[in-house]
Amino acid sequence: MSNGTLTRKLGFWAALAIAVGTTVGSGIFVSSGDVARASGTPSISILAWIIGGIIAIPQVMVLAELSTAYPQNGSGYVYLNKAGWRPLAFLYGWATFWALDPPSISIMALAIVSYLATFFPFFQGVPGKLLGIAIILVITSIHYRSVKEGGLFQVIITAVKIIPFVIVIVLGFMYMNTDHFTYTPSSGETKTSLIGGVSATTWAYTGMAAICFMAGEFKNPGKTLPRALISSVFIVLALYTLLAVCITGLMPFDKLMNSNAAVSEAVKYIPGLSDIASSFVAITAIIVILGSLSSCIMFQPRLEYAMAKDGLFFKRFAKVHPKYETPSFSIIVQVTYACILVFFSNLTALLGYFTLIQLVINIMDFAAVYKCRKRDDYTPIYRMPMWRITTILAILGASWLAWGTFTWAPLEGLIAAFIVIATGLPVYFYWEKRYGSKNKNDGNIVA
Repeated sequence: MSNGTLTRKLGFWAALAIAVGTTVGSGIFVSSGDVARASGTPSISILAWIIGGIIAIPQVMVLAELSTAYPQNGSGYVYLNKAGWRPLAFLYGWATFWALDPPSISIMALAIVSYLATFFPFFQGVPGKLLGIAIILVITSIHYRSVKEGGLFQVIITAVKIIPFVIVIVLGFMYMNTDHFTYTPSSGETKTSLIGGVSATTWAYTGMAAICFMAGEFKNPGKTLPRALISSVFIVLALYTLLAVCITGLMPFDKLMNSNAAVSEAVKYIPGLSDIASSFVAITAIIVILGSLSSCIMFQPRLEYAMAKDGLFFKRFAKVHPKYETPSFSIIVQVTYACILVFFSNLTALLGYFTLIQLVINIMDFAAVYKCRKRDDYTPIYRMPMWRITTILAILGASWLAWGTFTWAPLEGLIAAFIVIATGLPVYFYWEKRYGSKNKNDGNIVA
């Protein structure tokens, strides 16, 4: 068994494609209506998208600093471990492996199948699930055989997934009705709420941190990671804001507020696309979700690889393929687990319950910079401006999202937390006693 290390083969464009490709997913197809409904007016709805993107900026700045201080695979696990919160770092990876990453792969594969079924009704039930598994395996084969080719594929699929949105934006500006921007709610209708609108955008802006899971595989990480993280925020912010403006200009706002598929319905108002709106949106969704699926299959196995290298996960997860130089065993196990989950139902609910755990740990990730800055080995190439204020803003933004998730499902979130702690801590102490002392050196992870 090879226990080599992963090498740096990826450049800036791959990093940017992973960050943008992970962030721009299926949520944008439904979130526009949610944001409009929560905001109450066109102007507040558009402003909510702008502020939602601005809130993400401090968060990626904190991650940019941490990732250039410790350019290793593992993202939050690395930063929590360096901060001295080793049990929490383990629970982060434990929950992510069992309840977050493989389920997300399964959900995205099934979402692609559901859109394909609009063209090929045969792909429902068992045939649809088998197709979902086939899609996962095809994408996995790319990322298993070469991180460089996987990065190239991610660049291509991310570029392709942006094209349909650009088409909607260009045509939207050409055919929008400016009267739609003057809508005001009548008495008895939903009250305006900027806070509610911004809260509804927050999920759409998550995903940029994906590249931190692969920090050990980017060339010149001191420059590549900050540039990709910060650039991705502004790209996604511009894309979402322009889409919000076009969708608002295309369809009456009262209809937008009641829409659960705003992009699809807005396209119907574009001459030339109205007759093929459903097909256009279905194809767009397939491409968009495929890009996110590819990104997740690429970066997610790196977390367990990093934990295994540190003696806090099954040792075989640290295996690097001698020819392909990818975390082969970690990829195979996660994808196999995801394929099994394809046959289960209610995965979306499972993901939602355990998401609260990851959000709380994300807050700790940002707080870790306070502890890490006191370490002798903390020499980041990128340092965020006004780091104390920036970090506080990052924590507040993440706390807002965590609170919103908790209010949505408080009991389920607490149960999920109990499950993670009750199952994870005994395993942590076992592995720490058996393997941890061999690899632990004051929080220094074997890269």
